[in-house]
Amino acid sequence: MRILAIVIAASAGLTGLLLAFLFFAQQREFGVHLWIALGLGTFFSFAVGGGLMALVFISARRGYDDRTEIDAGDD
Repeated sequence: MRILAIVIAASAGLTGLLLAFLFFAQQREFGVHLWIALGLGTFFSFAVGGGLMALVFISARRGYDDRTEIDAGDD
């Protein structure tokens, strides 16, 4: 329950920052370099996130995440 409250608070804070950014962004025009940087940053963020999710999926399917049993031996 505590994690949910943290996620909701973070989402609300980020939404507030986005709305403030959009409010102040109306007062000036963006250059082409900003749009290029924004597009590249978004693309690479999704590429890294997708790649990491693919690695987690492949790792789980191949059994790398399975628990192993360690034999103590019969000494």
